[in-house]
Amino acid sequence: MLLWLAQMFQDDIGFLRVFNFITFRAVFATITALLIGLLAGPAVIRKLTEMKYGQAVRTNGPETHLKKHGTPTMGGVLVLIAIGVATLLWCDLSNRLIWPVMIVTVGFGAVGWVDDYRKVVRQDPEGMRSAEKYFWQSLVGIGAALYLAFSVSAPTPAKVFELFFAWVQSGFSMDLPPKADLIVPFFKTISYPLGVWGFIALTYCVIVGTSNAVNFTDGLDGLAIMPTVMVGSGLGLFAYLTGSATYSKYLFIPHIPGAGELIIFVGAMVGAGLAFLWYNTHPAQVFMGDVGALALGGALGTIAVIVRQEIVLFIMGGIFVAETLSVIIQVGWFKYTKKRYGTGRRVFLMAPLHHHFEQKGWKETQVVVRFWIITMMLVLIGLSTLKLR
Repeated sequence: MLLWLAQMFQDDIGFLRVFNFITFRAVFATITALLIGLLAGPAVIRKLTEMKYGQAVRTNGPETHLKKHGTPTMGGVLVLIAIGVATLLWCDLSNRLIWPVMIVTVGFGAVGWVDDYRKVVRQDPEGMRSAEKYFWQSLVGIGAALYLAFSVSAPTPAKVFELFFAWVQSGFSMDLPPKADLIVPFFKTISYPLGVWGFIALTYCVIVGTSNAVNFTDGLDGLAIMPTVMVGSGLGLFAYLTGSATYSKYLFIPHIPGAGELIIFVGAMVGAGLAFLWYNTHPAQVFMGDVGALALGGALGTIAVIVRQEIVLFIMGGIFVAETLSVIIQVGWFKYTKKRYGTGRRVFLMAPLHHHFEQKGWKETQVVVRFWIITMMLVLIGLSTLKLR
């Protein structure tokens, strides 16, 4: 919005030309989201407390978490508002790639909001049942996957829909350009053609999988938000470089015109995340809830698909991956052993993984900070793929 206004008057006020620089707008999107989060935080927390939107703690969780019962949840609304306002103010609204990220963020946030609402109003720690939650996540994920499959080679949203209808009319036989292939990091020329159906399937898995992975991680004060900020920052750098014809050619990464604008969204996400961490650090004054965790995870997955760095997301988000695998392994092994031996057995003391370390005697803050350190290392490894090819 501000870019459009600046371009209207830049001939008369030369200073306004600075709005044309993506880096300038990214910095101010970060500052804007940070200030919105910090200033609105106390009011949001008071409102959530007045509405009795308190966290219902699982009775089968760690005993140390019982004291968190009643802490205001659904604080992810604050994050989404800060991201939305900052992005709409500072980004180029005509960019074809901003909108799918925004829609996925809002869509997954809506699913999370319903889940949280059921938890706090009905005092049901389980919230939405898995089948219902996955249905709505899948609806958003498949819609985003269909759009993104053709946005790689389309300069405008209108052209995206033209390509989609052309694909349907061709009997679903249209191929995608090489820059839509699955890129293998650490190698200059190794990539795997996906085709439209393969791209859609991979995109769906990345978006929905990342959304749920961040949600699994969101179990301790500050545990999910800081890795989200760090991984998002890494993807933001990829977006900026991918959107530049010069940098992308030099670094042997696909050039996706318009991808650089995503750094505005990432900046807003970083600012909003840091503001939320101010109130979410131990002992937390507010919890993010599914409304924030599902939305932020979906956003990370969508950005990774756009910049064609799905495997790099897997590396940088290693904590999210480990948390998810711990749940899958725990549930799968328990069901298998119960069916075979009559008694379910566990691999971990408790899942997700952060609870396992709590049960081993680690303090909550130790788990959180150590997971932050691991994420920082993994993000640096992910960024190293830019040159180690």
